[in-house]
Amino acid sequence: GYERKNGDLDMKTAILTIVLFCIMIFPHELGHYIAAKKCGVKVNEFAFGMGPVIWKKQKGETLHSIRLLPIGGFCAMEGEDEDSEDERAFGRKKPWQKILILAAGSLMNIACAIVIMCLVVGIRGFTTTTIGEVQAGSAAEAAGLTANDKIISITTDKEYRIDDWSQISEALGGLSEGESASVDYERDGMLYGAEVRPTLAEGVDAQGNKVSHYVLGVTCKISHSPFKAVVAGAQSTWGMTKMMFSALGQLFTGKASPDELTGPVGMVQMVSQTSQYGFWYYGFLTALICLNLAIINMLPLPALDGGRIIFVLYSAITGKAVSEKVEGTIHFVGLALLMLLMVYVTFNDVVRIFG
Repeated sequence: GYERKNGDLDMKTAILTIVLFCIMIFPHELGHYIAAKKCGVKVNEFAFGMGPVIWKKQKGETLHSIRLLPIGGFCAMEGEDEDSEDERAFGRKKPWQKILILAAGSLMNIACAIVIMCLVVGIRGFTTTTIGEVQAGSAAEAAGLTANDKIISITTDKEYRIDDWSQISEALGGLSEGESASVDYERDGMLYGAEVRPTLAEGVDAQGNKVSHYVLGVTCKISHSPFKAVVAGAQSTWGMTKMMFSALGQLFTGKASPDELTGPVGMVQMVSQTSQYGFWYYGFLTALICLNLAIINMLPLPALDGGRIIFVLYSAITGKAVSEKVEGTIHFVGLALLMLLMVYVTFNDVVRIFG
């Protein structure tokens, strides 16, 4: 279960949790707000947070406010859930404008997830086939290898072309005690070769079992290419998207239990756990939750943006307008059911953590 370590950790967890909620909610509501303004919809209030107002400022026709609890937010548009005679009401806009406004929140969350993943992988960097450091007294030092040498190939039982740093371990894996390896490398544009006698090092595998492997005694030079970061960030986000749709499929088909869902309390625990492992894990969690919010919001369920889009499409296809009052009532019921689900999920979180 969850165990408090010290006051500093609790404060760190609280701050990082608030930051996480801000990154989740503010861009989402900002997406709705910007799209609504661009489409000429009157926005009555743009709020961050829920509960009592702690700050507010009227700017033009829109009241901007910050509320006490950073667990939600809203962009209150004229005629969104009720009939309105105002020409700038949401209900009077064209179907494509309504869909754009409703989808803008999730699109902003997706954009945030991509940006976060680009930053995470970009700051962490990418492995190269160039030596970063040579350990003193190592086999590589004895063979004359130095920092900034680019390893081209390693020959043991056969020649291994080195296009990725991880391939070095594969190349050395077939060695026996006392055997040497031929290393071809590039230095200042010139090709060189060296005979290296790797040393045996002890370590542990993913299961915690002791393993031994041969090493050269070198570390990898890390690249921080912005272009690679953008590509890898987008690829990582797409990978997470596929993973989430797979999880949703298992949930709806009964292969996964609703008890595995996580609410705000569980998110606090995850923030506490991931923050202890460093920026990379916290950043990955933040991107994952932003993407999760985007996907969940686009599900065709009442009270969610996806459910509202279904009503817009129905009206556009059939030509029959749905009363804002009727639609508002359906969304209200849907919201009530979502709140019950949130209570259920939160209860499970508390039992899981403190039980």
